[in-house]
Amino acid sequence: MIKSTNKISTTALSRELNLKGNELFDLMCELKLIYRKDDQWHLTKKGLDCGGEMATHPKFGEYVVWPSDFDPNTIEPANKKQLINATAIGQDFSLSSQKVNLILSEIGWIEKAIKGWSLTTLGKKVGGVEFEHTSGAIFVLWPPELLNNKTLISSISTGENGAETIQPETTDNLEVIGDLKNSKNFREKFPAGLRTKDGHMVRSRGEILIDNSLYEYGLAHAYERRLPIEDEVYCDFYIPSQNSGKAVYIEYWGMENDEKYQARKEKKKRIYRDNQLNLLELENAHIESLDDYLPKMLLKYGFRVD
Repeated sequence: MIKSTNKISTTALSRELNLKGNELFDLMCELKLIYRKDDQWHLTKKGLDCGGEMATHPKFGEYVVWPSDFDPNTIEPANKKQLINATAIGQDFSLSSQKVNLILSEIGWIEKAIKGWSLTTLGKKVGGVEFEHTSGAIFVLWPPELLNNKTLISSISTGENGAETIQPETTDNLEVIGDLKNSKNFREKFPAGLRTKDGHMVRSRGEILIDNSLYEYGLAHAYERRLPIEDEVYCDFYIPSQNSGKAVYIEYWGMENDEKYQARKEKKKRIYRDNQLNLLELENAHIESLDDYLPKMLLKYGFRVD
């Protein structure tokens, strides 16, 4: 087989499309145009129908070529019809697509892009797939089973009025691996009886100072928000990405001299790392000069405060 004069290799096509070679190969695989077998790329029937051909190089053997004007972004993804968009999710929960995207952003599954919404690593874990429209707008589609996702259902039921009105959790059955708030015993021992400026009820002077600072910075935030993972784990504070930065979870490690607490702290930090969640850590040394430390820490995640 000899390469057609009006056909170019996938690598050459990637340069025409201003993409990295591996990015284009990944896209071609996702579109079911090519597949890999015995360290060799082969065309699928769909790839053949799109104008792909096999060519032969005297030194490197067979390889795939395409029409020089071929644009894979015009090909509908193989799995697109099996996925649902924010509008479909909203119809199931009686919400607008805009509200659904804000909730998905608050959970940490998508984040605001220049044009549209881009998928996060956490969003990929629940089956989200990112697409780019021919206009350049980015959007995400989801598997239908997302409608039964506990994290989504919980976020919709607790946050229907927006992050600014999120109140402290009242579930009597929660377990948090940081203070390990196994709720009944923990709440009896450390009741949330201290009121902050925005009405949150917290458990310590340090948490009052943190909450009041976030309020004074004008950042919508939640106290004791559940992490968007299967395990029932809660953070101390949560700032959603709709504040114009990246969604971030705040932990205040207040018991520095307790060995058991330190072990639980490391376990919880590992949960944040494993799930690639943005963690901002505060210790007692930060609390007395919070306005010196917290703004700089928040800036790391895109939150610029005075």
